[in-house]
Amino acid sequence: MAEKQQRIQIPRVKLGKQGLEVSKLGFGCLGLSGTYNDPFPDDVGISIIKHAFDRGITFFDTSDIYGPKTNEILVGKALKQLPREKVQLATKFGIAKWDATGVTVNGTPEYVRASVEASLKRLDVEYIDLYYQHRVDTTTPIEDTMGELKKLVEEGKIKYIGLSEASPETITRAHAVHPITAVQMEWSLWTREIEEEIVPLCRQLGIGIVPYSPLGHGFFGGRAVEESVPANSVLGILPRFQSENLERNKILYLKVKKLAEKHGCTPAQLALAWVLHQGDDVVPIPGTTKIKNLDSNIDSLRLKLTEEDLKEISDVIPINEVAGCRTLDSFFQVSWKFANTPPKENKNS
Repeated sequence: MAEKQQRIQIPRVKLGKQGLEVSKLGFGCLGLSGTYNDPFPDDVGISIIKHAFDRGITFFDTSDIYGPKTNEILVGKALKQLPREKVQLATKFGIAKWDATGVTVNGTPEYVRASVEASLKRLDVEYIDLYYQHRVDTTTPIEDTMGELKKLVEEGKIKYIGLSEASPETITRAHAVHPITAVQMEWSLWTREIEEEIVPLCRQLGIGIVPYSPLGHGFFGGRAVEESVPANSVLGILPRFQSENLERNKILYLKVKKLAEKHGCTPAQLALAWVLHQGDDVVPIPGTTKIKNLDSNIDSLRLKLTEEDLKEISDVIPINEVAGCRTLDSFFQVSWKFANTPPKENKNS
């Protein structure tokens, strides 16, 4: 029983200014469908989601493209065993297709509506707490996409609207149609590009920030350095995990490991604590397929880092020394740096 009393209480924080309250640490469900690991039975995935909830994580993140589609079904099954009103469920739409030819994105009003109806059915829920546009459709004015999302809020099918990998201009224009509650972006010790423009803009507009891959796709947990990568994992094709790049990046990992020893924690805990300390409006969503890693991630909330600590941690990973692009070229082409949309034409002019 003593161990239970020592368990950390996960704080609650507000995302955006519309009323969404979530656990300070979320859980990304992508890995439960075998993207990074060998696939495993649904009951194992459900048990991990339930364990996360029992430990105080209430914010769960999925997408219609994960699986594809099967991840939402899995999350829906897990939700049946949890009190729905205590869970903040996030899912995403917009990536219509991803294959060898690239990524196809669709943000038309018709696609938005068809996507939400399909997600509600797969998840077997009456509403989605936070509904993100997963990638921005650069052929559809963001006002058109947001107009349909606003209708879905009014109809009660979704409660809050989010954007993922959206440019500053797109965030600003979208927020003018209906308040954006959260922006989901890749943010970790080795992926820092959003700090210059996106983070200040979100704070100016009162938008929460949800970092995905806060452990660098598991790199800071020792993936590919101290643990091997499964043969069918997507990690094997990510630039930073490939031969020469990986050899250079291992040096950075070892620096973080040395610093973690000073703080009496693992490299993963230090890397995650660094993200958690970026602000009360920052809610990272690491995923894992192992209960021990999940517990370890939660324990990173115990770390109290000073401004000096944060600077020291940042400084051991000079961004210009990170080898390789953060993602595949096909996904980089639809990332926030290329995510402006055409202007909305005024029909009265």
